Amino acid sequence: MNLAIDIALWTIVLVLGATLFLRDQPMFSDALRFARREFFALLPRIAIGMIGSGFIAETLPSELIPSLLGPETGSAGLLLGSLAGALTPGGPVVGFAIATAALKSGAGAPQVIAYTIAWALFAIPRVLVFEIPAMPARVVWLRVLVSLPLPFLAAWAAILTGKP
Repeated sequence: MNLAIDIALWTIVLVLGATLFLRDQPMFSDALRFARREFFALLPRIAIGMIGSGFIAETLPSELIPSLLGPETGSAGLLLGSLAGALTPGGPVVGFAIATAALKSGAGAPQVIAYTIAWALFAIPRVLVFEIPAMPARVVWLRVLVSLPLPFLAAWAAILTGKP
């Protein structure tokens, strides 16, 4: 499956690159320069994030995870997972590493779904650092408020569709 995704992504990149090359060669050169600059700027950050997320995953209290976020924790586990997601700083490398480590330590799939949805929708550090400076605070907090039920709805939908 991963190979198919890789092939699909490379195909999209090549088709877009060929289209741009045929349309506007100077713009194609600019795009390549931009891509190279971004690649080398992001590469160290991704490496640091991967290493750091491994440390985070290892420091999770694996003996407590089943009692706090296990499949039998029900709504309390969904609430705790949502709260943990909202408080988790960092990008996808950190958020998904924690979610994966929690699953491996015995967390229930609905609880991890609530965690990832809460992290993706309203991680408080991201809201404070990026959203509020970019948009009016009233709009940001309204977005957060209307998003609050979504982690629970997603987790319950997963429960209803079958044992995840």
